[in-house]
Amino acid sequence: QVRLAESGGGLVQAGGSLRLSCVATGSTFTFDDMGWYRQAPGKQRELVASITAAGARIYGDSVKGRFTIIRETRENTVYLQMNSLKSEDTGVYYCNADGRPPSSALAYDYWGQGTQVTVSS
Repeated sequence: QVRLAESGGGLVQAGGSLRLSCVATGSTFTFDDMGWYRQAPGKQRELVASITAAGARIYGDSVKGRFTIIRETRENTVYLQMNSLKSEDTGVYYCNADGRPPSSALAYDYWGQGTQVTVSS
């Protein structure tokens, strides 16, 4: 069974940095995309950053130039380096991975439990 486990969240002052980590276990295949989403109180979940197995990256407009997504494909691990944090970056950050297991004709979307990031102004 595929599981995603996030770590690295916490409380930080505005202008500070945090590094989130997500490790996927139980997978026998390489994920297509891995990424990070976040959800602030009262708001919809939104894409923060994603990266394909080939290394192509997409960033949400609000984090471009401040956040960097890094993937170690062999280890099924993805990181999110967050710099110059702002209060509006506060939220629960979820790791996401999608891919098709070898025995399946369908692709699946996997989610972690989330890690809280709080930026104080």
